[in-house]
Amino acid sequence: MADLNPASVPLSLYIHMPWCVKKCPYCDFNSHAVPNGALSLDLEQTYLKALVEDFKTQIDFAQGRSIHSVFIGGGTPSLISAKGYAWLFEQLKALLPFEENCEITLEANPGTVEHDPFAGYLAAGINRLSIGVQSFNSDHLKALGRIHNNDDAINAIHLATEAGFKRINVDLMHGLPEQTLAQALNDLKLAVEHGATHVSWYQLTIEPNTVFFRTQPILPVDEVLEDIQEQGEAYLKANGFINYEVSAWRKEQPSAHNLNYWQFGDYLAIGAGAHGKVTQPDGVYRYQKTRLPKDYLAKVPAENLQFKKIQAEDMPFEFMMNALRLNEGVEAKLYLERTGHPISQMADVLDSLRQRKLLVEDEQRLACTEQGHIFLNSVLEEFL
Repeated sequence: MADLNPASVPLSLYIHMPWCVKKCPYCDFNSHAVPNGALSLDLEQTYLKALVEDFKTQIDFAQGRSIHSVFIGGGTPSLISAKGYAWLFEQLKALLPFEENCEITLEANPGTVEHDPFAGYLAAGINRLSIGVQSFNSDHLKALGRIHNNDDAINAIHLATEAGFKRINVDLMHGLPEQTLAQALNDLKLAVEHGATHVSWYQLTIEPNTVFFRTQPILPVDEVLEDIQEQGEAYLKANGFINYEVSAWRKEQPSAHNLNYWQFGDYLAIGAGAHGKVTQPDGVYRYQKTRLPKDYLAKVPAENLQFKKIQAEDMPFEFMMNALRLNEGVEAKLYLERTGHPISQMADVLDSLRQRKLLVEDEQRLACTEQGHIFLNSVLEEFL
């Protein structure tokens, strides 16, 4: 294995805010209903201070790098006040500089009970919103356990635009319980017509440890799902959106933060249940933090870290499960640069996939063909 140069790998920051007003029946993320139905100022301040202490313990992982992008996920991160974020960014930047024009994304829910005025978040330094609409159909929203309705969703996009946000991702799911083709296409139409500059559009999957797993809803049949996928993609393309990743469509620049994930970049991680990945001279490491907010707050930050080196035999899958999600893939030379392992480590698998027309013939790129993207999970299994 070659020595790695951490300085050549972009470094992002993931911040996890673990609370929601209520837990949705399809959600398997590390999210928890807020105590007593509302996030108190005292709990907000306690958690923000814990994030700063957590960040301090990870400064050495930066190896002299600045923060390339920030993503605040959850849970419902917009339950935290704009004033709280302004304070948090001030503390973090004093410890480790943020790059000029650093992309800072906040996941926000459409319900007004779940966010401050959007102008406050913009003033605090957040420059990209990801609004968790999921659907513009009030019946489907009710089935999904969402507390907003169609009008709230449309209003949230307009309010964000009026506040000055130029980059607004709308998060949408399809294949919802009893959803028709027309309803799924209407969700996309409303997102586009009301000003989304980026759309994350993905199929609802039933995950273990969710209410939907225990009580299965009636989902559209395969033929309907195929029609939704085909006609939805055609609609987005016809309206100027570029599909640059499996479920990501853009009219503006791509998400810098998500691109860094898919290109096997590094990211620090702070907050309950947050996952991080860092390159050190001797290898690539993943780590995660204690999941439950009460446990996270009760422990000193160093005790929250579960650190594990990615072994040589696991590296092909770890790298490719990210890189092959991108429609254009990545340059082949990135494999050695980001893993320290020669690409010859997986030469037999690459040759086999190219012969079967599942990877592009260009040996300077690692990318799926159109057929390869259709069978992406099967392609990735080859690297296990």
